[in-house]
Amino acid sequence: MAGGAAIAVHIDPADKGTTVNKFNINAIAIAIGFAFSAGAMAQTLSKDEYKSAKEGIAAEYRSAKAACGSLSGNAKDICKAEASGKANVEKAELDARYKPSVNARYQVRVARADADYAVAREKCDDAAGNVKDVCVKEAKADAVAAKADAKAQMKSANANDTAAATSAKANSKAREQGADARKNAASDKRNADYAVAKEKCDAFAGDTKANCLNEAKADFGK
Repeated sequence: MAGGAAIAVHIDPADKGTTVNKFNINAIAIAIGFAFSAGAMAQTLSKDEYKSAKEGIAAEYRSAKAACGSLSGNAKDICKAEASGKANVEKAELDARYKPSVNARYQVRVARADADYAVAREKCDDAAGNVKDVCVKEAKADAVAAKADAKAQMKSANANDTAAATSAKANSKAREQGADARKNAASDKRNADYAVAKEKCDAFAGDTKANCLNEAKADFGK
């Protein structure tokens, strides 16, 4: 197809802790009629183009998942999480091209946050004890922050769109809603960071742990 491109799944052997045949990696390249380039993103899709691209994403995911079969243990789990996350993000991006909207753009950011979290969570399984617990909490905190930012942006955009169609009063309300959204996002991030700080305190005991928890509460206003 004109303007088409191939999107390749790259599996970094260093991330998997095992050697993967380069030929197999390079072979995981499925041509999707409309790649997500800057030019293509500016265009809307017909129903047939959307269907074709969606089938391409599904084919690419199957190939990427099959390539994970050469791995074992947690490296295999990470590989599968990466393949699944990439497919989900591409689906969200495709939907945003097919039916552009504020919500569609929000769903793309949520898909990215979920994909990043899924991979990070799997990588935490390479650790143990408190190190693993902290790793999981940090991964969750990153996901919470990303989604909070995405929600704040969506609410602000929706409020601004509404304001543009009404009056100066609506503009003022839009600013208030945007401020509230940013405040809520900051609160979500603070709570997630507090959870990380608390988890780190579990590495201690007795008075040291108690002091650690008190400092965490003071730092995050708990």
